[in-house]
Amino acid sequence: MKKVAIQGIRGSYHDVAAHKFFEGKDIEIIPCNSFRDVIKQIKEEPSTLGLMAIENTIAGSLLQNHELIRLGGCRIIGEYKLRISHSLAALKGTQLSDIKEIHSHPIALMQCSDFLDSLGTDVRRVEMGDTALSAKWIADNAMTGHAAVCGRQAADIYGLDVIAEGIETNKRNFTRFLALADEWYAEDIMQGKPRNKASLVFALPHTAGSLSKVLTILSFYDMNLSKIQSLPIIGREWEYLFYADLVYNDFTRYKQSLDAIIPLTKDLKILGEYPEGNCEL
Repeated sequence: MKKVAIQGIRGSYHDVAAHKFFEGKDIEIIPCNSFRDVIKQIKEEPSTLGLMAIENTIAGSLLQNHELIRLGGCRIIGEYKLRISHSLAALKGTQLSDIKEIHSHPIALMQCSDFLDSLGTDVRRVEMGDTALSAKWIADNAMTGHAAVCGRQAADIYGLDVIAEGIETNKRNFTRFLALADEWYAEDIMQGKPRNKASLVFALPHTAGSLSKVLTILSFYDMNLSKIQSLPIIGREWEYLFYADLVYNDFTRYKQSLDAIIPLTKDLKILGEYPEGNCEL
């Protein structure tokens, strides 16, 4: 049985994504209170894998998670893009008109703002640390008049009724999760597996055109730059780390592109080479 560390509890979107990514495999979910604890679990027990959200099509990137992966010495071994569909769940027998408070993660509440606005200003919104935790709290404490914005799986697990389903404002709501492993263990896992995507991090000299030169070289080698994100380097004013995702068809050309940009960059590190994931529709 493979252990998989996630941020959150049973029924959370991390839990759902982990079971979908490792579908057909016997896994044990290790719930963690924070993303930092996910990395800590992997480092303390290198055979443990992790699954961590990295970006959402509406809320954007989880910037701190880029740094956690880099500093934690983890390697990306895959990705999964989960369609996020929110439900409104409450104790059995609750009607929509009975609800006075709605609990959930702040991002989930934001993603359902149109539906929540339709309930009127008398319904209070309460931010909590996790969608599934909100459902569990209502169930454990038999909180009448309270509802949670969560996934249907969480509602089913904690015995709540789904009052409304698909309440997210934008139906093209996806979260991209990264599967992580200890960098040494990752070599064994990925041995012989096809790869067509890479995640890199590098710094650049504070000179005119430094980023443009790197991008020009990547384009020359037919690298599809699917994402680039900059973060300031603490203690080095006006210098930045660049996190980039490359999609490629030719592994040799990809390696050649890295050789070509290394002289132009500083501290280049490959965070992972892995197969590109498809969106779950």
